[in-house]
Amino acid sequence: MFPQSEKPSERIGFVIFGVTGDLTRRKLIPALYQLSLAEQLPDELVIIGFARRDWSDEFMRAELKKGVEEFSPVKPLDQDKLDELLGCMYYVRSSFDDPEGYHRLAEKMDQLEITNRIYYLSTPPSAYRTIINGIGEACLAECATGWVRVVIEKPFGHDLSSARELDNHVHQVFDESQVYRIDHYLGKETVQNILVFRFANGIFEPLWNRNYIDNVQITVSETVGVGSRAGYYDTAGVIRDMFQNHILQLLALTAMEAPVAFSAAAVRDEKVKVLQAVRPLQGEEALRHTFRAQYVAGTIAGKRVLGYKDEPNVPDNSVTETLLAARLEVDSWRWAGVPFYIRCGKRLPKRVTEIAIQFKQVPLPLFGWQNMAGDAPNVLVLNIQPEEGITLRIGAKKPGPINTIEPVQLDFSYAESFGATPPEAYERLLLDSMNGDATLFTRADEVETAWTITSDIIQAWQDFPVKNLPVYEAGTWGFAAMDEFIRRDGRTWRNLT
Repeated sequence: MFPQSEKPSERIGFVIFGVTGDLTRRKLIPALYQLSLAEQLPDELVIIGFARRDWSDEFMRAELKKGVEEFSPVKPLDQDKLDELLGCMYYVRSSFDDPEGYHRLAEKMDQLEITNRIYYLSTPPSAYRTIINGIGEACLAECATGWVRVVIEKPFGHDLSSARELDNHVHQVFDESQVYRIDHYLGKETVQNILVFRFANGIFEPLWNRNYIDNVQITVSETVGVGSRAGYYDTAGVIRDMFQNHILQLLALTAMEAPVAFSAAAVRDEKVKVLQAVRPLQGEEALRHTFRAQYVAGTIAGKRVLGYKDEPNVPDNSVTETLLAARLEVDSWRWAGVPFYIRCGKRLPKRVTEIAIQFKQVPLPLFGWQNMAGDAPNVLVLNIQPEEGITLRIGAKKPGPINTIEPVQLDFSYAESFGATPPEAYERLLLDSMNGDATLFTRADEVETAWTITSDIIQAWQDFPVKNLPVYEAGTWGFAAMDEFIRRDGRTWRNLT
């Protein structure tokens, strides 16, 4: 369904700004190692780390080797493959605001004969503009004999205004075709499989509309708290950290029309159309259709955990939401009248990300039997994490002389069906960036439209401020007010216990 990710045939230089950070150690280098095991890295790959710590080539290699040893999903390690990967790594020491550092980077790339270049910004967002400036001033954004791309991590901006400003800044140095805004959720197999499931099978697509679907529930539940990210999180909350990017991406893929072709431009065109069709939530309407809460101390997996305001660096008067519920509508011919319910938060009982498609009840119940399957038994669940797969629930007659309808689940698991766990999201995204396939990356207008939706809600919250948010005990799904939010529509949250 998506273009096949083939092994790049060109010599590529992969420059990681912020190579000493946690993302590189936990995700990027382990993902490159997995690609090496799969023989999907280019034969001539050079990795250059750029950061201010007093490291050397050898020390960087040793540190990143520890990262692969700790975070690689495949054990035991192939030492020859790992040594080969580490052997192509080099280090440039510099602060991000030092022009000489970028000149040293240029000299290193010339020395290593690198023409095709990927700049990966594995840094805090506050450093993006500085790095983009440094690349531009050193004339590193283009190469006469090769291509140049830049990969930018989320969050892309803090609100609509800052996202536009950042876009304008990036486009002063890079053309939009060179920019790859990464959202790791789009690299997950089940997320990619949403379109395959819909458009490569003739069973469900005719039912994928307002005539047959009652509602859609998108859940992103985390058991972890804010931890060391409290300083960032208290300025972001769930709405900036998860809703603006991950949640709206899942909604767009679920609701989009079939693209004219499975190319980056066509797929992203359809996603933008969905986001543009999301009914704006402004003013008091935003207050009615969103619900916020904040976790207090509780118990998760038998362990007592702190409340949000007890976390380090969180102000005592914080009104930052750690749990968000929202009711969205997509004003399109396909989805008019179908509510999309969102719930996402931290310190919830279970780590799970899923999209649940609740189909309508049959028009005329024919059976006066005991019905244990519920009023509308048909639910299709796209399980994104932790176990990727698809579940379909139907009603079936229970064997025996007593007429009873029981719920039955039809399950598909990636691990069971294909004999292996799906690859990490970063593996697919890194390989696509090398191949120049932007299908799974977000485009400028997509980011701006998502921020438009999000900023309207944030503005409403600011216009109608609260002194305290409702609270929920860590390790619970919330409380009566959370249930009441969806019960107003005569519906209930899907049971995830």
